[in-house]
Amino acid sequence: MEKENAYNLPITFKNILKFSIPTIIMTVFMSFYTMVDGLFVSNLIGTDALSAINLTAPIISLVTAISTMLATGGSAVIMIKMGEQKEKEANEDFTFFIIVNIIVGIVMSGLGYMTMDKIFNSMSLSTSVFNYCHNYLSYYLLFTIPILLMNNFTIYMIASGKSNLSMVCSIAGGILNIVLDYVFIKVFGFGIEAAAVATGLGYTVTAVVGVIVFSRRNNMIHFVKPVFRFKTLIHAAVNGSSEMATTLVTGIVTMLFNWTMLKYVGENGVAAITIIMYVLMFATSIYTGYSYGISPMISYNYGAENKDNLKKLVKKSLTIIAVIAVSAIILSLAMTENLVSVFTHPSNPVYDLAVTGNKICSIALLIIGFNVFASSLFTALSNGLISAVIAFSRSFVFMVIAMLILPALFGVNGIWFATPVAEAAAFILSSILFFKYRKKYQY
Repeated sequence: MEKENAYNLPITFKNILKFSIPTIIMTVFMSFYTMVDGLFVSNLIGTDALSAINLTAPIISLVTAISTMLATGGSAVIMIKMGEQKEKEANEDFTFFIIVNIIVGIVMSGLGYMTMDKIFNSMSLSTSVFNYCHNYLSYYLLFTIPILLMNNFTIYMIASGKSNLSMVCSIAGGILNIVLDYVFIKVFGFGIEAAAVATGLGYTVTAVVGVIVFSRRNNMIHFVKPVFRFKTLIHAAVNGSSEMATTLVTGIVTMLFNWTMLKYVGENGVAAITIIMYVLMFATSIYTGYSYGISPMISYNYGAENKDNLKKLVKKSLTIIAVIAVSAIILSLAMTENLVSVFTHPSNPVYDLAVTGNKICSIALLIIGFNVFASSLFTALSNGLISAVIAFSRSFVFMVIAMLILPALFGVNGIWFATPVAEAAAFILSSILFFKYRKKYQY
C-alpha cells in the first residue's frame, strides 16, 4: 500500500524533507491566520483593535487546549498501533477521539461566552479596547467546533501520509482568510468581528475536507464504528498533555505579557508585543511544522522496533533544526524594521518599541527549535510525561520566573529578554532529558 511504502522509505534528508516540508508550509500558513487578522486590523481599524486580538488570545488558547492534547497524543497512540499492525483498533480510537473533540468544542464554546466579559473587565481596559475584545471573541467562538476539527484533521492527515493535502487545505484556508479580511474590512467597512469570521471560515476549509477524506475506507486512517476505551483515552490525554500544557500556558503567559506591558507602557505596549509575537510565532511555526511532519515517522518506527531508522531520524532532524535556527535569526535581525513597518508606521510610538523588542527576542530563535523538537520527540515515543515536563517548564515555569524578575530589574527591556532567558533555561533541561533517555529509546 502507498502509506506503507511512504513509512518504509530509506531515512535520507531528501525523504525526511518530503514528509516535513508540506507540514512546515502548512503550519506557516496557519500562523498567517492570526497575522493576517493583525495586519488588516492594525492598518484599517487601528492599534487598539490590534491589542484586542492579542488580549483575546489567552481565552482562545483555553478553548482549544483539550483538543490539541487529544489530537497530538491520539496521533502518536494511533500511529504506534499502526506500526504494530493493529489498524482496526487504531481507526476505532480515531473515530472516538473525534467525537470527544466535538463534545469538548460545545462545552468550551459555552464556557467562553460565559466568562469572557468578566475576564476583560478584570484588565481595566479602555472602553474602546474592551468593545473590540468582546466583538472579536463573540464571533470567533461561533467557529469553535470547525476550529477543533481543523486541529485534529490537520495532524491526522499528516499521520495518514496526506501531508500535501493538509498543506493545500491550509494554503486554501489562508488565502480565503486574506481575501475575506480585505473584502469584509476594506471593501464593506465591517469592524473587528469581520476578522474573526474570516479566520473561522478559513479554518473551516480543513474541517470540511477532513470529514470527506476520513469518511473514505481506502484512507489509512478513516471513520469506523467507534469503541470507547477509557484507558486509551487517558493514554492519549497524558501523552498529549505536553501540547495541551503548551497551549494553555501560552495563553496564560500571553496574558502575563499583556498585564506587564499595560503596567509599564500601556496599551501601546500591548500592540508592540503583539507584533513581536507574530514574528516569533512565524519562526516557531517552522519548527512546529517540522516536528509535526517527522513525529508520525518516529512513532511508526518506534512501534515497528526499527531502531536504526529511529537513530537516523533523530540525528538528521537535529541537523535540519540547526540550519533552520541559524537562518531564522539572521533573517529576523536583518528584516526587523521591515517586519514591524508592515503593522505600524514608523511615526507611531508602537514602532520603536516593537523594533527594539524584536531584536532582543530574536536571540531565542537559536534554541526554540531544539526545545520544540525535544518535546514532540517524547510525545511521538509515547512518553507524554517527559514531553509535558519540557513543554510546561519551557512555556510556563521559566517564562513566569523571567517575567517576574527581569522587568523589575531592567524595566521594558526586561520584558523583551524574558523569552530568550526562558528558552535558554529550557534548552538546558531539554538537553539533559534528551541524553538521559537516549539509551532507553535507542535514538
